[in-house]
Amino acid sequence: MTLSNGAPLVFPAQASAAVTVTLARSGNTGSVSLAISGLPASAAVSIQSPGSGNSGTITVGAGTAPAGTYAATVTASDGLTSTNEAMSVTVGATTQVSNAVTGRLQEAMSTSFQPAEWDYQFFTNHPTAVTPLSNLQPEHVRLQPISQGIPQRTLTTWDFSILDAIAQPVIGAGDHSPEYQIALGPPFMYDASHNFVDPTFGQFATYAQNIVRYYNTGGFTDTGGTFHKSPSASPIAWWGIYNEPNYNNLSPAQYVQLYNVTVPALQAVDPTVKLLAIELGGGPGIEQQYVPPFVSGVTAQVDVVATHYYSTCNQQDTDAQLFSTIPGFASQVKYIRSQLATNPVLANVPVWITENNVSADYALGNGASMCFPNRQFVLDKRGSSAFFAAWRPLMFSQAGKAGAEALYQWVFAGDAQYGQLDDQTGNPRLSYWVDYWLARVFPASSGANLLQFTSSDTSDLETLAVRNPDNSVVVMIANYAVASPVDNNGPGLSRTVSLDVSSLGAFTNGSVLKIDSTTDVANGPTPSTVAATSPIQVTLNGYGVAFLKLQ
Repeated sequence: MTLSNGAPLVFPAQASAAVTVTLARSGNTGSVSLAISGLPASAAVSIQSPGSGNSGTITVGAGTAPAGTYAATVTASDGLTSTNEAMSVTVGATTQVSNAVTGRLQEAMSTSFQPAEWDYQFFTNHPTAVTPLSNLQPEHVRLQPISQGIPQRTLTTWDFSILDAIAQPVIGAGDHSPEYQIALGPPFMYDASHNFVDPTFGQFATYAQNIVRYYNTGGFTDTGGTFHKSPSASPIAWWGIYNEPNYNNLSPAQYVQLYNVTVPALQAVDPTVKLLAIELGGGPGIEQQYVPPFVSGVTAQVDVVATHYYSTCNQQDTDAQLFSTIPGFASQVKYIRSQLATNPVLANVPVWITENNVSADYALGNGASMCFPNRQFVLDKRGSSAFFAAWRPLMFSQAGKAGAEALYQWVFAGDAQYGQLDDQTGNPRLSYWVDYWLARVFPASSGANLLQFTSSDTSDLETLAVRNPDNSVVVMIANYAVASPVDNNGPGLSRTVSLDVSSLGAFTNGSVLKIDSTTDVANGPTPSTVAATSPIQVTLNGYGVAFLKLQ
């Protein structure tokens, strides 16, 4: 007797498959019946025996069988003689976590603000939003003032009111240590093509010095005789030098020059400042263009190298297309790390992803898409739907395994495409709870050992397993199984995982927390208790993430 497929049967979801059984008879023409054993009682089985023929069919369905791998046996018998053949049947996915350490995970979560005239009143309108910001446990919240948020208005006048309406609440929240990204200079520093009128960048460096004086060293007096000083006694330690030079008319060589001029100028004002370099805008080959010249040409202090990643600028891209971008982001993080390693001074400089979201598109003044001006802009709600509950953990896992040490949301308060909080109501979105729990179950301050695992499904499920310093274990499973290749903000497919953690030792208690389309967005998800013995069954009914913690 032979089976038509010697490979194991695998049912990622509750499906069914037929196995053809072929007989090789030897002098016997009696009626042959088939049977199968070793499956759980809840599995669905339909048998068409060969009778007097030479082949039959066994149709096996997962039914309501628990996830796991079953050693089944197919038996062919004519009542006098019988023969058996083994068959492996896997329902759902099976994942085994071992004690082997494969690396370290030390990836902080954070978020961003863009102080400007269109959003600066957020904390004025929603003063209690400081609490959910702090509850995110963000590290070095990013401030990127643009437009009228840029405090120098003319050669002689400064106005910090729009900037500080956001900056002062941020300084008082979270870790009280934001990153101020000096994203752009004031408009008078540029010509009509947005090129610096001062090719030495000395004017920009002087502008940056005064901002550091304002926040860190007791203030400054502008050329018009007005004194400016931050109302907060807390200085800003972290400073990013320019935003996305690849999109803001700076060549790789020009950016290196700007950085080498600006950083010493800031250190002359406050020698304790920490510096973020590059903050590239995403795009094919951008790191390859900008990172090597920077690594070989920088002479000033570098504390972090940063970059930005968005999965698309086209709202019409499918869910599958967006999920498929993330391995490329992880590869680019590894590339940046490999380039930094070529310069001994930069070899241990961390890589941060200081902007991250599903889509980078936004509406122009006439309502058209920035990326496709011939189209009307449409919000990509995948930035806050159940899709995000699979996409962001997938991003966190692969970026963290690649060596990224920070992952920032763009932005904290915004619309359904970008905001963790609704900028109109101050209410949390689903994306808020995803980042809230990522920060809690994987605290970067303590670091954790990455654990080796094997899984029967790595095309639809992302697994991240760590052992914490307190010896607890966290296993994250993100389900990004796509229901249809044309889905755009689709529901995803159900997946069940049978998790084997028996090699990790004994645990006294366990809990699982899920975030998906059923999550209470107002209050967030609640952990539930699970037995801390293998196998542990975890089911996600569509796009989402589950965090299993064992202590």
